[in-house]
Amino acid sequence: MSSSFKPRRVSLAYSGGLDTSCIIPWLVESYGCEVVAVVADVGQGARELEGIEAKAIHSGAAKCVVKDLRQAFLEEFAYPMAITGAVYEGRYLLGTSIARPIIARAQVDAALAEDCDALSHGCTGKGNDQVRFECAFAALAPQLPVIAPWRLWNLKSREQMLEYLKVRSIPCAATAEKIYSRDANIWHISHEGGDLEDPWKAPPEDVWMLTVDPRRAPDAGAEVTVSFRAGFPTALDGVPMDSVSLLDSLNRVGGQHGVGRIDLVENRLVGMKSRGAYETPGGTILMEALRGLEQLCYDRDTLQWRQRLALDFARIVYEGTWFTPLRETLWASAREAAGVLTGDVRVRLFKGTASVAGRRSPNSLYNQDFATFGEDAVYDQTHAEGFIRLFSLPSRIRALKDMTSHSGGTSRLADTTAAGGHRAQECR
Repeated sequence: MSSSFKPRRVSLAYSGGLDTSCIIPWLVESYGCEVVAVVADVGQGARELEGIEAKAIHSGAAKCVVKDLRQAFLEEFAYPMAITGAVYEGRYLLGTSIARPIIARAQVDAALAEDCDALSHGCTGKGNDQVRFECAFAALAPQLPVIAPWRLWNLKSREQMLEYLKVRSIPCAATAEKIYSRDANIWHISHEGGDLEDPWKAPPEDVWMLTVDPRRAPDAGAEVTVSFRAGFPTALDGVPMDSVSLLDSLNRVGGQHGVGRIDLVENRLVGMKSRGAYETPGGTILMEALRGLEQLCYDRDTLQWRQRLALDFARIVYEGTWFTPLRETLWASAREAAGVLTGDVRVRLFKGTASVAGRRSPNSLYNQDFATFGEDAVYDQTHAEGFIRLFSLPSRIRALKDMTSHSGGTSRLADTTAAGGHRAQECR
């Protein structure tokens, strides 16, 4: 963005926290512009949203737009991600990452509707989110310049920001003693900072907010049954539910049993490592249930393809390249494959774990007549011999070649090959 650019009206992704509370007056004072604060309700909770419109106006915004995105967030972003099996670096269920594209989309929509000529966000210059937001902006509104205050202003500490607001008589619930940086939505909550910055220290118990300590979870455990249609969850314990109610319910029961805690040192997109603690109780249950349904309904090659897809999809979500032809193509393929993922999965919850206890589907490829270890009349076990000889033929050829080179002749190769008798002739 040119240093001479003077925006007239700026669309700001607004959370009501310390950073964005400072950004509103900073934009007004730095550019003499109006600010439209855009609040995305992705399920962060009523406490986070209470009085947020008044807070934005009091901070200097000309207007505050609040959008309820919870259902769209789940059905267009989080659930498709779960269907692909995307998990970053084997652990992280991508709760913060997957929320960024829908927040950015809502911000762009508001900018266009409110005749804004610039976009702004409160992401720091060290994190992944700046990349995610600005990649989305580039795809959705490349004509709008982006103002990133953390890369421009001289506010460098929490204390300086609090003083900045105090001088301007702008109230903020934040304090200098804040320990953790948190990001919450209906899919998860993340925690960073404080004692978590030392990877040798275990996360203190005051970190966790959604889940009980697994050691103190009920000894009896619990079971839930999740029903799916084409990979999307539709009912819980036989009761049809909308997406938001279903995940809220899974979050509640999963949290009661300590499910979904992750302590991870991850590789950020910008190059450094960071340590975070994540809680994803409902998402963990859903991911486990989907994998159980796949076991029944996907053939071997489709399942292995989906597992490879998961790595690419996780990278796309983590890096913020959601609005790209590649992501659309991968999701179109995954959605087509997931057409068979209809059925019910029973998930056992016990002291921090979620594991499949039973699964059924009208599209199941499992056939007990073939799989039984008892007597059957549908599988001729003698057929396995010819299959094994063909399947292992490359290994046999290599071994025979080695034997020939070691013996210095071809007679042993011919003798060994002939030992296969008429079955070897048939295999050829």
